[in-house]
Amino acid sequence: QVRLVESGGGLVQAGGSLRLSCEASGTIISINSMGWYRQAPGKERELVASIIGEGQTKYGPSVKGRIAISRDDVENTVEVRIDRLKPQDTAVYYCYLEATTHQATGLLRSEYWGQGTQVTVSS
Repeated sequence: QVRLVESGGGLVQAGGSLRLSCEASGTIISINSMGWYRQAPGKERELVASIIGEGQTKYGPSVKGRIAISRDDVENTVEVRIDRLKPQDTAVYYCYLEATTHQATGLLRSEYWGQGTQVTVSS
């Protein structure tokens, strides 16, 4: 069973910075992709940033240029920092993992989501 534990988030002033961390636990053999998505009220879930494979990064258009992401495949963690926050960054942020895990029946490649952490940016 894979579990994602998110930390960070909360209330932040516009113009400030935010750091979100996520740690995955379980019988993870390899990480295929790990990162963050977000969903604002009334909107679809969108990509914030992710690291795919050996290190290819993808960034959502709304945060590109003010975001940094890092992944540690030994600790199975991913961390993202967003600078110059805007009220439009207010959303629930979800950690995402696509990984190969060891199951009783063999190896399994699946997607996993964290419970989400609220980020509110005040103007």
